[in-house]
Amino acid sequence: MRANSKRCANARAGGRPAASLYQEITDRIVAELERGTVPWVKPWGRANAGLGLPKNAATGRCYSGINILILWGAVIERGYPCQNWLTFRQALILGGNVRKGERGTTIVHADRFVPKDEKERASDDGEEPRAIAYLKRFTVFNVAQCDGLPEHVRAAAEPLPEREIIPQAEALIRSSGADLRIGGERAFYMPGSDCIQVPPQPAFFKQIDYYRTCFHELGHWTGHPSRLARDLSGSFGSKVYAREELVALS
Repeated sequence: MRANSKRCANARAGGRPAASLYQEITDRIVAELERGTVPWVKPWGRANAGLGLPKNAATGRCYSGINILILWGAVIERGYPCQNWLTFRQALILGGNVRKGERGTTIVHADRFVPKDEKERASDDGEEPRAIAYLKRFTVFNVAQCDGLPEHVRAAAEPLPEREIIPQAEALIRSSGADLRIGGERAFYMPGSDCIQVPPQPAFFKQIDYYRTCFHELGHWTGHPSRLARDLSGSFGSKVYAREELVALS
């Protein structure tokens, strides 16, 4: 009875075992972690998409759960200008179309159902039926991958704000004497050249996170051999790296 229920759940998940879908999503998140560009903690963006919740452009409903992380990752990785998404069919219904050759993003719908044989078993035994969880795949496309959509569907995010300067923070950064370089899409401290690089302040979803990032990198800067002489040789994932990150966070 349970084996039949599992087969039914897998069939509802698109004909592939749910375990493979879980693994697929897990592998995607691990890959983001290994690249050091985790979209749900990275407080700035390559594109001016903002870090609002991804939503379906046809229904206006925001995505939830693991889909938020998946779609945030796609926006950052591919530089899309907004957080609006559609299925292939929804794009057609709205009078547009997905451009030929565009690659969609797989998201999931999680739900539960009670198989007929489980209902019968529970009725015979006088128990509550046990629901079975399942995942179903969907492919969505960012509206930037589509043509012919109405203007309100294609609307991009608001322009980046002007810098919101905090004088005390600026003064503290200057007084440190650190070589702070502004530009690019990454934030890091480079021990070899003893310099810090951070993205420009307007690229941050919340302007205060620019200063938080500066001070985090300044924490690493204090470990230079000419200052506190900490071990900065650790590679990502090593104990030395983790220890240094904890120092910079404190």
